[in-house]
Amino acid sequence: MPCFRCSARQSDPVRGASQWKRGVRADRQVLVCPACQTAEDWSAELDGCAGCGSIALVCRLGEVECRDCGHVRSAERTAEESEALIPDLSEEVAAALSRVLKRGS
Repeated sequence: MPCFRCSARQSDPVRGASQWKRGVRADRQVLVCPACQTAEDWSAELDGCAGCGSIALVCRLGEVECRDCGHVRSAERTAEESEALIPDLSEEVAAALSRVLKRGS
């Protein structure tokens, strides 16, 4: 999964905790790369908890849960609404497949 702001892809992780942050945007799980975390407004682009306002949210199985206070709510956005806010990766995937298949032949 790429960074939702700049589309950077994660490389192989180093030992220890990841520097990438997780969040929820438009009721979908997203990642934020370390470079984008230096921008002042990056956290304002993520959904916040209705209970405590925290952006420490995880989205799974149609629910959004706050990791700070435990508040759980239903993920309410439709697939069409969510897709409009998340970049289309089909071109990136096609380019990656093309590179891999050309190297292997």
